[in-house]
Amino acid sequence: MTETGQVLAELETRGLVHDSTDRESLAARLAARPVVLYCGFDPTADSLHIGNLVPLLLLRRFQLFGHRPIALAGGATGMIGDPSGKSEERAFLDDETLDRNLAAVKQQLELLLDFEPGPAQARLVDNRDWTAPMGVLDFLRDVGKHITVNTMLGKESIKARVHSEHGISYTEFSYMLLQAYDFHVLHETHGCELQVGGSDQWGNITAGIDLIRRRSGGEVHGLTVPLMTRADGAKFGKSEGGNIWLSADKTSPYRFFQYWMNVDDRDVEGYLLRLTLLPADEVRSIVAAHEAAPEQRGGQRALARELTELVHGSAGTKAAEAASAALFSSSLADLDAEALATLAGEIPTTRLPASAAEGGLDLLELFVRVGLAKSKGEVRRDPKGFYVNNRPREERTHLQPDELICGEYLLLRRGKTTYHLVMLLE
Repeated sequence: MTETGQVLAELETRGLVHDSTDRESLAARLAARPVVLYCGFDPTADSLHIGNLVPLLLLRRFQLFGHRPIALAGGATGMIGDPSGKSEERAFLDDETLDRNLAAVKQQLELLLDFEPGPAQARLVDNRDWTAPMGVLDFLRDVGKHITVNTMLGKESIKARVHSEHGISYTEFSYMLLQAYDFHVLHETHGCELQVGGSDQWGNITAGIDLIRRRSGGEVHGLTVPLMTRADGAKFGKSEGGNIWLSADKTSPYRFFQYWMNVDDRDVEGYLLRLTLLPADEVRSIVAAHEAAPEQRGGQRALARELTELVHGSAGTKAAEAASAALFSSSLADLDAEALATLAGEIPTTRLPASAAEGGLDLLELFVRVGLAKSKGEVRRDPKGFYVNNRPREERTHLQPDELICGEYLLLRRGKTTYHLVMLLE
C-alpha cells in the first residue's frame, strides 16, 4: 500500500472514523494517488475553539500522509449559521464582524496546516468568493433543482429542527444547499474528491456528494469523525468560564494548558489519540505509565504539552508549564521572570512598591492585606494553613528581601488552592 493509502487505517486506529462513503472504494482511491480534500470552518466568532481541533487536525493528518487539504473559511455560510446540532437560529453577522472573524480564523488555520509550497501544500479558500456573485435564480436553477425537499427533510440535522419548538427558517434550511454547492465548486475548480467533518455534518456532506453526481456524474467521497465527548457527561470544550478558545487573547496559553491538565483520567487515552499527532504506539506507552501512577498526571501533562505546543508554540508552552508548576511545586527556585509574569495574569495579584520590602515584609499583615485572611490573629492561629512560596509559614512572621523570587515576586497561598501573587515594583 502506498503511503497515501495508509491514512484510513491510521484514522481507524485512533477512533477517528464515524461515517464514510463505501470503505473499499474510498480506501482504493486514497491508495492510488494523493487526494484533494476539504473541511469547512464557519467564522461565527473571532476565534476557533477546541471543538474545531478534531476536524482541523484531521486535515493535518491527511496532509502528513501526502494528501492536499483545503481549509474553507465559510464567509458565506457563516452569514447564515449551520442548523446542525442547534435548537434555535443564530443571530446574523454583519459584513464588518464577519471580515474581522475571518481574518482571525485564517491566522489560526495557518498555524495548524502547512501552507509552504510543495506537493501536499494546503490551500485556504473563502466560499463568499463564489457564492456572493451568484444570483438567486442561478442558485435555484443550478443547485436547488438537483436536491429534493424530501431528501433534505430526511437528514437528521434538518429533521430535528423541523420538529423542535423553534422550527427552522428557510434561510437555515438553505444552508445544506450552500454547503453542497461548496463541494461542487471545489470539485470543479480544485479537483476536490473528499469532504471531511464532524459527524453532525454527514447530512450536509452527502448532499454535496449527491449534487456532484447529479450535475457532473463525478464520484466523490465523504468521511466524518465522532464528536468529542467527556466522560463526566459535560460538553467537550467547555469550562466554567465558557468555551476554550484557540486565540491567546480569549483563552490564555496558561488556561489552555490547565484545561488539559485537569481532564478526567478516563478521557486521557481518547484525547491523546484524537487530538494529538503523537504516534499511536507512543500514546499507548504514555497511557500505560499514566495508569501505573495516575497521581502524577503524566497523561494529562503529555496532552497539555502537545496541544499547547500545536496552538501556542514552544514559547507559550514553556511559559504556561512553568507558571503551572509554580502552583504545585514545593521549590520555586528555577522559575524565571517570564513564568511569573504569566502567572500574574492568571491569579489574583497585588503590586507593591519595592520600598515595602525594606527591612523585611510583615507576613501576617501581608496575608490580611491581600485578602487571604481577615486578621493577623487568624494567620497566627493557623501556622500550617498559610504558605509562603509554597512552603508552610509555620512560625515565621517576616520575609527578607533576598527571599523574593527573581528579586521581586512572592507567592502566598491559603490551604491547597487559594493563591495570591505579590509583585514588588521599582
